[in-house]
Amino acid sequence: MIINRFSAKNFRNIEECDIEFSPGVNLLYGKNAQGKTNVIEGIYLFSRGKSFRCDNERDLIKYEKDGFNLSIEYKDKSGENELEYSLYGKERRRKKNGYKINKLYEMIGSFKSVLFYPDDLSLVKNGPEERRNFINVALSQCYPSYIKNYADYKNALENRNCILKFLQKGMYVDERELYAWSESMAEYASFIYLLREEYVKKISEHSKKILFEISDGKEDLSLIYKSNIEGVFSEREKIKEEYIKIFNSDIEREKAAGTSLFGPHRDDVEVLINGKKARIFASQGQQRSIVLALKLAEGEVIRDISGEYPVFLFDDVLSELDEDRRNYVLRGIGERQIIITACDPDECRKYTETEIDVLEGKYVLTHR
Repeated sequence: MIINRFSAKNFRNIEECDIEFSPGVNLLYGKNAQGKTNVIEGIYLFSRGKSFRCDNERDLIKYEKDGFNLSIEYKDKSGENELEYSLYGKERRRKKNGYKINKLYEMIGSFKSVLFYPDDLSLVKNGPEERRNFINVALSQCYPSYIKNYADYKNALENRNCILKFLQKGMYVDERELYAWSESMAEYASFIYLLREEYVKKISEHSKKILFEISDGKEDLSLIYKSNIEGVFSEREKIKEEYIKIFNSDIEREKAAGTSLFGPHRDDVEVLINGKKARIFASQGQQRSIVLALKLAEGEVIRDISGEYPVFLFDDVLSELDEDRRNYVLRGIGERQIIITACDPDECRKYTETEIDVLEGKYVLTHR
């Protein structure tokens, strides 16, 4: 998959831009706060369906403007494609090849990209929520139905938690409603579990190989999916039955807590380096290498499932890596397209096909 063009109007500090990219390594360079990350954000919005920097889309609109337009032209194995996204007032418009897209999950999965930005460096050392989010976002691109099932699960969870809060306060609620929502949660949880279990195995295999290469064979990486399900199950109906048992196993404690204590919303992915918990024992340098391996492995899994690489978006992170790790990423790009932002172009200049100077939301091609 290759992105050929990114266009934006009234997005962040961009009044208007039209940027063409090469198939290999593309560099956006310039001082901080000039608009480099805005391009990455705009492109990635088509993969994730929302910004990775803010929750309120109104914050994406250029100051004193009414709304914004974004579009990308890209090529995948189906041919040439175009995606458009705009927000004016409360009206969102999504189009693919000129045709309206009604639901967000219909857009996600069309254009695939892997994002690596500075906050990702805390993926190993921070809590389970970050690792769950990483898996959720990655799976949404591989299986667009995942995002709908996870949203349905969260809706059922919210309803179940509402009943538990009522019971915690001593209010009367027919407890049959609680069991009904448990069954609904189990339906969606079984789907989520199967895809997560399979995905963690795939990304563990790829990231293990990548970290082994990065570290010259000194470091062994493994990932373990940690859920409430004990044992090995491959049939969705069996997993659903297990979840129903789990959700109904300790309701008195859940009443006291006023919330659901079990389910995919509390799962984690344990990261081990040389058999030890990376969150505790990995050095800062090792943590960076692990995250780099995970991001590159994310792209490999997408290729395994879709038959082609995603676009790799590296936002101001190569400066956090030493020269050997930077060279590892850029030297072996193969079929991958990479878009990099950096303050210092010399960090990766010898590998770039296209260089774009960024100044106050304007983008000038300086080398191709």
